[in-house]
Amino acid sequence: MSQVCVISIYVPSIKEAIRFYTTVLGFEVNKQYGPNIVTLVHGELPIVLEESEESTYSPDSNNTGVVLALKTEDIHQTVKTLKEHNVDFIVDEPSDCPPGKFISFRDPFGNVLEYLQFD
Repeated sequence: MSQVCVISIYVPSIKEAIRFYTTVLGFEVNKQYGPNIVTLVHGELPIVLEESEESTYSPDSNNTGVVLALKTEDIHQTVKTLKEHNVDFIVDEPSDCPPGKFISFRDPFGNVLEYLQFD
């Protein structure tokens, strides 16, 4: 059974995002991972803000930069299972990220999801 472990929000400006999420919404910065990634305190489910050059905002677009991350204990087995289901991968080789390793893929509707294996 998959469990949501992180919600990532990709933003065009990390400084503006930190200001909004802390000042307007009342979250607190938990940890900064370099200049482009920060985690916010939000109960037991972390919110990660990540600056991305590909993140853009248009009031006319329905696209969002929100990504659900699911927890896995065995990322290699998870990749194998997803490949058996012909999932549309964005990152199909487990790659390093601040908390461990991740893969990224799309659901049948184009929404991006990730699996994380924590170190």
